Amino acid sequence: MNWYCRKFHELSVDTLYDLLKLRSNVFVVEQNCPYPDLDDLDRLPDTQHLYAVQEGHLIAYARLLPVEASYPLYSSIGRVVVAPNNRKDKLGHALIEQAINQTLTLWPNIGIKIGAQSHLESFYASHGFVTVSKPYLEDGIEHISMLRE
Repeated sequence: MNWYCRKFHELSVDTLYDLLKLRSNVFVVEQNCPYPDLDDLDRLPDTQHLYAVQEGHLIAYARLLPVEASYPLYSSIGRVVVAPNNRKDKLGHALIEQAINQTLTLWPNIGIKIGAQSHLESFYASHGFVTVSKPYLEDGIEHISMLRE
């Protein structure tokens, strides 16, 4: 497995297709949640796309957003997804660890704020995130805001 972290303009057309397909397959189709995944944040100059490839297949992805892109005063990690066939490998933990490390390297000394699906609260808490909001609905799915200082 190889990890990559690239800006939008550094992604090949095939890689971009693969990561958008994975996001769509999971967040729109699997979770039965029609929402506008293409929100223009992908193309921001400082946005980074973190992904893992194994045997030529994209198996994990997260989008790393600079300060102010989603939250005032905080960077953010979002669109965290593992390919369905690779979930049994507990790849989510490796993905979020990579995402945290990359985010802190890109934007040191800045907290990371996320909007997490509520059922993943303990997962993110195990990686140092603390819940800072009451549950709220986003695109029909219950979420919470979490912060890692």
